[in-house]
Amino acid sequence: MDSKLSWTILVLTLPTENATARMRFWRALKAKGCAVLRDGVYLLPYTEAHEEALREFAGAITESGGTAHLLRAPSLNPSQEQEFRALFDRADDYAAFTRSLADARKTLAGLNATELARLLRRLRKEFDAIRAIDYFPCDSATRAEAELQDFTALIDTVLSPGEPHAAERAIRPLAIDEYQGRTWATRRRMWIDRVASAWLIRRFIDVRANFVWLASPSDCPLDALGFDFDGAAFTHVGERVTFEVLLASFGLESDPALMRLGEIVHALDIGGAAAPEAAGFEAVMAGTRQRVDSDDQLLEQMSAVLDALYSHFSSSAKGETGAVS
Repeated sequence: MDSKLSWTILVLTLPTENATARMRFWRALKAKGCAVLRDGVYLLPYTEAHEEALREFAGAITESGGTAHLLRAPSLNPSQEQEFRALFDRADDYAAFTRSLADARKTLAGLNATELARLLRRLRKEFDAIRAIDYFPCDSATRAEAELQDFTALIDTVLSPGEPHAAERAIRPLAIDEYQGRTWATRRRMWIDRVASAWLIRRFIDVRANFVWLASPSDCPLDALGFDFDGAAFTHVGERVTFEVLLASFGLESDPALMRLGEIVHALDIGGAAAPEAAGFEAVMAGTRQRVDSDDQLLEQMSAVLDALYSHFSSSAKGETGAVS
């Protein structure tokens, strides 16, 4: 049976007298993951988005003095389809990425929290760039992703020793008025999820909360409400980090500003798409963590940052609501 997969083909001639434009177009086509059939003939598996991107390239090439033609064609037969698919093999890119991970592991001992966070962010960006143009993922993509997850876990053990494993359980709705004036406990030397959760507790759940910072989860007092460690009353559940579990538990998910903060905490704690403010928050967190001597000071100073972000997101949400109405 003949394959039904179609291809978008860009046939171009670049202006010979404009070396800068030639290099710019070549880099842009490479970044998009185009395969090269021969000099001046580029190929992508057909989607509307791919065709629109190549159409924009074609227009820019024409404006710069070159020529460009956009074609669409199906595979002639299964053999040709396999030949074309092979042009998009990213195995070498993933292999280079895993080598970068191995080299990075050798440097961890000499890095501080800010540098570790920056390194992890760079490596995630490298993986995402490969994955974005891996149009026919196979085992090499799975292996590279597993290697990145292992590396991320290693960074977490340095930045946040004792990082909890996700529990599989229902999140029960709880009444805030039954959680007033309580003692709350989490691991000391807080990182993103714990400091945001502590802020959330004191700001929206228990304004008279007393916090205990634990050298080990086993030190948690019997009368304390633990958070963000294995076996704690509030910890990771499924795909949700502790901050998100607290939001769900206490009915706070209707607040769009808190949900925006939750997206930042989620991305910085376990990965995923992050809001533009995430990198700045992470940098401030890392710097503050280095500068202060106690978790009480860390919570006090990061609370001001979280208050500011909350106010910013609240204002943005009100503006969007006003624009809609």
